[in-house]
Amino acid sequence: MKDLMTWEQRYELRRTVRTSLVLWSALALVAALGAAPAVRWLDRETGWVIFGFSPEGARAILGVLVGSMLTFIVFVLSATLIVVQLASGQSTPCVIGLVLAVPGVKVALGVLTFAYTYTLSALARVDDRVPDLHVTVAVFLNLACILVFLLFVQRLSTALRPAALVQLVASHARQVFEHVYPSPYDPHRPPPVHEKAVSGAPGQVAGFAERSGVVMAFGAAELVQLAERADAVIELLPQVGDFVAAGDPLFRVAGGSVSPDALRGCVAIGPERTLEQDPRFVFRILVDIASKALSPAINDPTTAVQALDQIQHLLVFLGRRHLDEGRVRDRQGNLRLVYGTPGWADFVMLAVSEVRQFGADSLQVNRRLRAMLQHLLDVLPEVRRPPLREELALLGSGVERSYQDEEERRRAKVADYQGVGASES
Repeated sequence: MKDLMTWEQRYELRRTVRTSLVLWSALALVAALGAAPAVRWLDRETGWVIFGFSPEGARAILGVLVGSMLTFIVFVLSATLIVVQLASGQSTPCVIGLVLAVPGVKVALGVLTFAYTYTLSALARVDDRVPDLHVTVAVFLNLACILVFLLFVQRLSTALRPAALVQLVASHARQVFEHVYPSPYDPHRPPPVHEKAVSGAPGQVAGFAERSGVVMAFGAAELVQLAERADAVIELLPQVGDFVAAGDPLFRVAGGSVSPDALRGCVAIGPERTLEQDPRFVFRILVDIASKALSPAINDPTTAVQALDQIQHLLVFLGRRHLDEGRVRDRQGNLRLVYGTPGWADFVMLAVSEVRQFGADSLQVNRRLRAMLQHLLDVLPEVRRPPLREELALLGSGVERSYQDEEERRRAKVADYQGVGASES
């Protein structure tokens, strides 16, 4: 039986559920329309009277509450968009998707939409007889929404500070690393056996991109199943995070024939990179934040140091994991899927090189970078150390070029976790 949805469609659906503000507000609206008749039925069955509203009083208070809830909803949306724009301008536009996916925004909009819809329903039911329980629930819902609104404003005002923003990125990064690299590094693990590359063998080039965009993710399990059924080996040509133009080949198949439509349905292509299967994008965001902070227009090395704090934390975590080899086998041990994947040296260069270049004239950044690299050399296994030593040597060379005074060079070569502030002893 043919699947009703391709892997790409299921991926887009999951992504929409996680990030869409409209979806959660729509669910809240439907829930309110379902809750209102239930409360009216309970009111008729019990006849409970709590406040004893008159028809005129009930209409007046519900009318005011409906207007206030609509104002709250508009304010939440406006404040979210304005603050996100300010944060993206000061840090990097890459954080917009992360901020909009924060549960607090969706919860606030959902609660306010529920209260607005329920209150409107209660107002429509007030005639000569007042459904007192119905109106009372609407009043208490609106009082609760005031607290939700105040909590939203407080959280929004503090969550987008530079330190909180890089912490948000880092917390998502840990989840990504644990998903993409589930196994800890084991020095006794035998080295992988790499068979002949698919690109070196004749095969079928298939699965051309239907539109331009970035490769956001792919379904490894689904591709392995396709390869098993065709007794073939599938190679994903672009890496996750690569841009592909319409018509670019996505796959090369060796040893068998696989439907191009089936292959194409296993890759999600969208307008921008996402974190789910792209661990490099985590460092790209943090490095962009640090680089913008070091630009002459902003000149905020302290924010760059805060980004380096999280970069160090993530490099330590990543250096202790077994990195992906880009090869997936079936249950019988046969190679079925090959794809490009970054190595440890790629992560180190991405995380360090641009910050080192843009912060070459910053005493604070040089000292913090040195402290980070020396710490990584101390805590990570020997196999991870060569790229770190290279970056440490380049950092020293940069200090020699950037500082003319001998005393300034000496100070810049001190490892300092605060950038400037720790004792040199």
